[in-house]
Amino acid sequence: MATVNFTGSVDRDLLKRAKVIAAKTDTSVNALFNAELRHLVETFEAAESTGNQNFKVLLEFSLGRIDGDKAMQALGIDSEEDLFLLMAQAHLPMPRLMDATTQGMVDQLNALPTR
Repeated sequence: MATVNFTGSVDRDLLKRAKVIAAKTDTSVNALFNAELRHLVETFEAAESTGNQNFKVLLEFSLGRIDGDKAMQALGIDSEEDLFLLMAQAHLPMPRLMDATTQGMVDQLNALPTR
């Protein structure tokens, strides 16, 4: 299998933490990245080839592109616990808050009176 180099960016703290994991597991950050990316791509492709849109919905949720309510509705489930179990089974990271939600929280904090 041919490999290619590419340029990307990653959060400095995340890279530092990845280096620690790589050292503890006697591997490289590159190997960790390749394994995770391969899993993501292969799982997505397998779901897509069978017409299963669940992984796509979970990925959108993980990336913060849709909120939990929309994800649960699309998946036909009614509990956050089931949603988080599906996320774990799909080997996807837990979602960040959507940008609009995060900004709303920041705005609320900024609106608080200061002493």
